[in-house]
Amino acid sequence: MIADNIKQILETGEKKIATRAAYGKKLAELGEVNEDIVVLDCDLSKSTKTSVFADRFPHRFFNFGIAESNMMSAAAGLATMGKIPFVSTFGVFASKRAADQVSISVAYPKLNVKICATHTGITVGEDGATHQAIEDVAIMRSIPNIAVISPADATETEKVLEEILKIDGPCYVRLCRGSAPVIFNQQYRFQLGKGVKIYQGDAATIVAAGFTTHIAMQAAQNLEQQGIEVDLINMSSIKPIDSELLLGSAKKTGLVITVEDHNIIGGLGSAVCEALAESHPVKVIRLGVKDKFGASGSPKELIEAYGFGKDNIIGAVKENIG
Repeated sequence: MIADNIKQILETGEKKIATRAAYGKKLAELGEVNEDIVVLDCDLSKSTKTSVFADRFPHRFFNFGIAESNMMSAAAGLATMGKIPFVSTFGVFASKRAADQVSISVAYPKLNVKICATHTGITVGEDGATHQAIEDVAIMRSIPNIAVISPADATETEKVLEEILKIDGPCYVRLCRGSAPVIFNQQYRFQLGKGVKIYQGDAATIVAAGFTTHIAMQAAQNLEQQGIEVDLINMSSIKPIDSELLLGSAKKTGLVITVEDHNIIGGLGSAVCEALAESHPVKVIRLGVKDKFGASGSPKELIEAYGFGKDNIIGAVKENIG
């Protein structure tokens, strides 16, 4: 059943908005009240939605062309001068092409750079393997000093932006291309290092983040109709992760299933396993991309093909409970 403390902040799920669209809109709103915000992009502003900011504040927007590594270095320089750079490009370019600059120029000196990458996961769809970021969480999570956040919906994206502005240090925010149901209303508050329990039960624990949270909600609802009640945790703060919430749920259920639009190596599933292994090892089933490259297809086709759709979650619960 839906957790008692979450009912008042849930939306109906009827509206669908892409997290990248929510990012572009909120970023422009924040630019109105904070003149230190500057935005950097690499010829992708229409896709990353930073074009909304660029149209409103052209003197605070910088297009670097196809030069992501240079953009990260410039962001580091701007941060040393007291600016708050929001750096945007596709997830594959932010995490792999510019990894060295992110690590040495941004993270090592703990500079106040906000990396907000769009088009992550295989749900990028028809663009195929070269543009589907399925290693970005693993890369960013392994770099010291960087917070890694994967908002579940448009509302949480807005709340994440508000929160990371209060943090003096590097952040990586993982945003999606496609539209997803709006899960939370404006009363929701995001906290770095904290997860949110949406459903509660004792049969199993499902942990999701980003685009997969709404899929996991559908599975939890379907399981409840079958008399199987689960804990469902939205773990948008992947680093730091909410070990306390995970531990309490795992001790109760004895079975954890993670769901992610990412390689199961190094992503959310790995983070959950690491947190539990130190205190309370339990059986963990990781649903996601199983150490493969992506492929071209519709998001729906790819989610089913790579095994982390609603039916896959339901099947994993029913096959492993008891």
